[in-house]
Amino acid sequence: MVRVLSLRKLLLAYFVMSTGALLWLILNFGLFCNSSSREEETLLTKTRELRGWEERLARKERDLQKKSVLDSTLPTIYAIMPTHTRHVQKAELTRLAQTFLHVKNFHWILVEDSESRTDLVTRFLASCGIKYTHLNIKTPEDYQLKETDPNWLKPRGVEQRNVGLQWLRENLDAELDRGMVYFADDDNTYSLQLFDEMRTTRGVSVWPVGLVGGLRFERPVVEHGKVVKWYTFWRPERPFAIDMAGFAVNLRLILENPQAKFELRVRRGYLESSLLQHLITMDDLEPLADNCTKVLVWHTRTEKPKMKQENKLIEYGRPSDPRIEV
Repeated sequence: MVRVLSLRKLLLAYFVMSTGALLWLILNFGLFCNSSSREEETLLTKTRELRGWEERLARKERDLQKKSVLDSTLPTIYAIMPTHTRHVQKAELTRLAQTFLHVKNFHWILVEDSESRTDLVTRFLASCGIKYTHLNIKTPEDYQLKETDPNWLKPRGVEQRNVGLQWLRENLDAELDRGMVYFADDDNTYSLQLFDEMRTTRGVSVWPVGLVGGLRFERPVVEHGKVVKWYTFWRPERPFAIDMAGFAVNLRLILENPQAKFELRVRRGYLESSLLQHLITMDDLEPLADNCTKVLVWHTRTEKPKMKQENKLIEYGRPSDPRIEV
C-alpha cells in the first residue's frame, strides 16, 4: 500500500510540474492567444493519462484491500443481505462497508429488491473494497409493504435471501468450500466480535439481538450449555423464536439441504423457523456470545429523513440535481 501511495504522489508531482510548465509557456509566449491546437492537445493528453493512472491505482488499492483480509486458515463468512432503494440506502451500505472491511474472509452477497440491478448499488460495490456478489429479484406485489405499513406486517427480504441461498448452492461445493452463512440486514449494526465468534459454527449457532421485538434485547435462554427456551415477548412458543440477525449456519448444512429456504407465506414471526426447521433442532443449537449473555448486533435502523422541502421543490418543477448521488 505504501508503494502504491508513493507512486501516486510521484504521478501527481509529474502532472503538476508538466501542467505548470505548459501554463508558463502559455502565459509568457502567447500560445493561448494564438489558439495553438498542438499544445492544447498535449495538455488534454497528459490529463487523460493521469486520470487513467489514477483509475488503475484505485483498482490496485481495492485489490490490496481485499487481499489484506484473506486468511486461508479461516472459513469464509457469506453474508446474504437484502436491500431496497430508499433515501438512506447508500448511507446504510457505506456504514456497513466500514465494518465489513475489517472482517477477514468476508463475502458480501447483496441482493436488491428490484427488477434489475441499480446503477447506485453497482457503483457502490465496485468501489467498496469488499469481495461481493450482486444479485436482484423483485418481491411479489402482494407482499410489498406500503409506505404507511408497519415493518412487521409482511415478511421482508424473503425472495432476496432465497436467491442468495440459490447462488451458494449453484456456485459452492460442500466438500471443497468451508464457510458460515449469515443473514444480515442493511439497517443493523454489527460488532466485529460477532464475526469472529460465528466462525466456530458446526451446525447452527445463536446469540442475542439488541433493540428488537419491543425489548432491549431478545435472546436464547441457555442452561448447562443448551438452549432451553427463548426470551422474547412475541410468541415465545415458536419453534425458533429468534431474530434473523441472531444466528449463523454452517455452509455445509445449507448445501446438503437444498429444500431449506424461507417461506413467503408464513405467519408473523415464523420466517426464521421456516428455514431452521429443515436444518436443526433446538437441542443442537450452539450458544455463542458468552452463553447468549452478550449483545453483539443491534437493530438500529437509520431514521427516515424528512423530505418536505424536497417535495415542494419537485412540485415547483425545481428538484435538486438528480446527477448528485446521495
